[in-house]
Amino acid sequence: MAGNDLVMSEWKLREEMCEVGRRLYAKGFAAANDGNISYRLAEDRVLCSPTRVSKGFMKPDDLCIVDMDGKQVSGKRKRSSEILLHLTIMKHRPDVKSCVHCHPPHATAFAVAHEPIPKCTMPEFEVFLGEVAITPYETPGGQAFADTVIPYVKDTDTIILANHGTITAGSDLMDAYFKTEIIDAYCRILILAKQIGRVNYYSDEKAAELIRLKPNLGIRDARLEKGLENCDLCGNSMFREGYSEFKPEPRAFIPEKFQQQVEEAAHACACSSNGHAPQNGNDIESLVKTITDQVMHAMNGSLKK
Repeated sequence: MAGNDLVMSEWKLREEMCEVGRRLYAKGFAAANDGNISYRLAEDRVLCSPTRVSKGFMKPDDLCIVDMDGKQVSGKRKRSSEILLHLTIMKHRPDVKSCVHCHPPHATAFAVAHEPIPKCTMPEFEVFLGEVAITPYETPGGQAFADTVIPYVKDTDTIILANHGTITAGSDLMDAYFKTEIIDAYCRILILAKQIGRVNYYSDEKAAELIRLKPNLGIRDARLEKGLENCDLCGNSMFREGYSEFKPEPRAFIPEKFQQQVEEAAHACACSSNGHAPQNGNDIESLVKTITDQVMHAMNGSLKK
C-alpha cells in the first residue's frame, strides 16, 4: 500500500508540473519550447521537464528524473539542458523543493536592460518577493551558467538572469510558479507607470514596516537578518556590494531620493551649454551620460555612508 501511495504521489506531482507548464505557456512566459521546471522528489532525485517539448503540451510521462549531478536516471525523453541551474540552487538551499525558469516578457525586459528591480513602490511585491538579484550573463546550459546564481541564492528566491529570463525557487511547484507570476506582474506595472510618467516611492521607514510583517506570514527576508537600522532600503540593493563583480546600475528607475541629483545635474549641463538645447545625437548622448554619471556618483556615495 505504501508503495502504491508513493507512485500515486509522484504521478500527482507530474500532473501538477504539467499544469504549471500549461500556465507558463498560456501566460506567454515560455514561448515554443522555452523554460524548464523541477521538483525535488528525494535527497538525490529530481523530477524535471524534458528538453524541446513545449511546456504547454507536456504529459506526465514526458517528464524525466535526474540525480543531483544532472545524470538522467529515468524518462523516455531527454532531460532539460538547463537542469544544472535548478540543481545548483537546490544544493545551496536545502529548503528549496522546486524551481521554475522561463522568460516572462516584462521581467526579461529588465534582464536585457540590466535594470535593477526597484523597491519601495508596491507593498505586495515587498512582502511576497522582497529584493530581487540580477546575475552576470553567462552562456546557458553549462555549470558556469548555473554558478552565476550562487552568490545570490542564499538571500532571495527570485533571480533575474541577465539577458536571459528568471529563475524562481519555492517550497513547492505552485510556490515557485507564483513567484514568477508576481515578478512579471510587478515589472509590467513599473513599465506602465513609467509610460504614464513618474514612479512614486514610499519611504525607508514604510519599507521597514512591511519587512517586519514577513516573519508572521512565514516569509523569510535576509534584510531582517542583516538588520534594518540605518539601512538604505529604497535606494540601493543589498546585492550591489559583496555578492559579485556584476553591479547593475539603475537608468530608468532612479529612486526618488536621488531625483534631486538628476534635476541638478540636468540643470548644470544645460547651463554649461549656455542654456541651449542639445543640437544632435552626440550632444544628447553626452548629456545623458553626464547626468547618469553624476547620479551614480551620488548613489554610490550614499551607499558607502
